[in-house]
Amino acid sequence: MRILLTNDDGIHAPGLAVLEKIARQFSDDIWICAPDEEQSGMGHALTLTRPVRLRKHGERRFSVTGTPTDAVTMGLRKVIEAQPDVILSGVNRGANLADDITYSGTVSAAIEGALAGVRSIAMSQVYTKETRNSDSAFAAATEWGARVLGPLLDTPLPKRTLVNVNFPPIAPDAVKGVRAVRQGFHDYSRGTVVEGRDPRGFQYYWFGLEAIEHTLDHGTDLEAIDEGYISVTPLQLDLTHHSSLGALAARYEG
Repeated sequence: MRILLTNDDGIHAPGLAVLEKIARQFSDDIWICAPDEEQSGMGHALTLTRPVRLRKHGERRFSVTGTPTDAVTMGLRKVIEAQPDVILSGVNRGANLADDITYSGTVSAAIEGALAGVRSIAMSQVYTKETRNSDSAFAAATEWGARVLGPLLDTPLPKRTLVNVNFPPIAPDAVKGVRAVRQGFHDYSRGTVVEGRDPRGFQYYWFGLEAIEHTLDHGTDLEAIDEGYISVTPLQLDLTHHSSLGALAARYEG
């Protein structure tokens, strides 16, 4: 099995090392192509206004001066010798839950893989203020990653779909299990805007990442993580709201 690894935290991110450890439990044919620096929040951005450079860091290990989408594109077209069987993205440092997936470079890398017709899975490790920078930050993902990934490699998935996985911010032995759940939604708009001035006196704005209120609707990824479960959510690339098609078509008839 040939596996391509990528992420949005960069080629040197500790989560990528965790992902490689997980992937090597299934294959030795591992290729890596990731951004050369952190690209969190880039979503499905594609670099179009400047050249993208490819750098080799070792055998089957590359980085690109671009976004996670660029990394997958370069990985498929310029790095890997033949199309991979699986693309794994992560393990992201931080949650990719609910509507946050629309911002996520981790999930967007998997989207690019799904568009290319490759089975694609995004993995993220939720953290708290206490666990974010601790030595055990990725403990749940490290311990449970292969157990979650195995069934996902064997389960048939329709074309243009991907899977989003999140590990709760708790010790591995406290994880209650795995839940297949739907995407949730937060209640309020994303974060805050912090205003300040740089040392030269010029005004700047910084998008804050304050905690966002959310309702733990039953059967969602938000609820699963809150209750100590790993969330597994299948996502589709067809964003059409099919039930609205008839009403809109009627507006234009005649």
